[in-house]
Amino acid sequence: MAETLIQIGIVGCADIARKVSRAINLAPNATICAVSSRSQEKAAAFAAANGLPLSAKVYGSYEAILEDPEVDAVYMPLPTSLHLKWAVLAAQNKKHLLLEKPVALDVAQFDHILEACESSGVQFMDNTMWVHNPRTAAMANFLNDEQRFGNLKSLIFLYFAILSEGDYVDGLMSSVVLFVVQVRTCFTSAADSDYLSRNIRVKPDLDALGALGDHGWYCIRAILLAANYELPKTAVASYKPVLNKDGVILECGASLYWEDGKVATFHCSFLANLTMDITAIGTRGTLHVHDFIIPYHEKESSFLAGTETSFDDLVTGWAKQPIKHTINTDLPQEALLVREFARLVSEIKFKNSKPEKKWPTISRKTQLVLDAVKTSIQRGFEAVHIQE
Repeated sequence: MAETLIQIGIVGCADIARKVSRAINLAPNATICAVSSRSQEKAAAFAAANGLPLSAKVYGSYEAILEDPEVDAVYMPLPTSLHLKWAVLAAQNKKHLLLEKPVALDVAQFDHILEACESSGVQFMDNTMWVHNPRTAAMANFLNDEQRFGNLKSLIFLYFAILSEGDYVDGLMSSVVLFVVQVRTCFTSAADSDYLSRNIRVKPDLDALGALGDHGWYCIRAILLAANYELPKTAVASYKPVLNKDGVILECGASLYWEDGKVATFHCSFLANLTMDITAIGTRGTLHVHDFIIPYHEKESSFLAGTETSFDDLVTGWAKQPIKHTINTDLPQEALLVREFARLVSEIKFKNSKPEKKWPTISRKTQLVLDAVKTSIQRGFEAVHIQE
């Protein structure tokens, strides 16, 4: 007997919706049944350009698609400032919700969205695609293997900070700061002038979180993955983030601290060359990834993992080097995300299951850390305590 396809509607025709539309078409258990925009013409043009089924309905308002009883679930790529209104309305109309990240402007807004989802018994998932790649599960297995990776432990180095001119004393720098580093993540992309002036991610009324919300979200999620989703206790933003004329973050970073000594740092930017790195350092092993958000190849991805790596006897090379692990998949990671989302929706719809709480919990933790970093920037780079 053929599997019943979950009927997904697309609420908004943002550029990322093209990629997700393709993913829904590739997923074996889902189909696009409708698309909506603020105008009928834009929705129709999107449907024609992105290979939507001929049976897909075209709506000229967001309300119309949310009121359609044949729509099981919606994918919502609207600007972050619109999430609260439309995500809550989607849940109230009992539509399972795949929401673009960042999920909200702050955790208070996200809690309203989650409350609406829980009240209606609908599944929530954010659109962080890379965590659904089988490579991510393989990396998590390595990070949780005490024999190969050990525990997250410190690699200590000295950072000489020149606070102002004249800080040299007898030829030495007067300020020496000791950092403990265990997980480092970075996501940067060199946006062109048109992006930096026109894109919604640099507009305070649309996506006020800027690079922190867009790129930083991925960095924070990777750090949480490495920490087995244990929340840090404190966040301290890096000094002097770059803001545009409207106060939207174009580049920033932060350090995160746990009570047991784990430390992580991240950097995100719209102003530097494309980089997507994770480095995690344990007592026995090290993990490196250079394309963690979007793999170099759609159906093949890899990471480097080293256990008890070492120099040779003369310290002229490495006696034991990290090993490259390659994972293949039949579906791209975005289609795997849709397949998992549709599977959960199907379990609820046909088997009376309860919504899976793992995904909203992880989303909320990511938002909590993001909020703390933003608050630290606003408070002049003070340490901000993170509470669930």
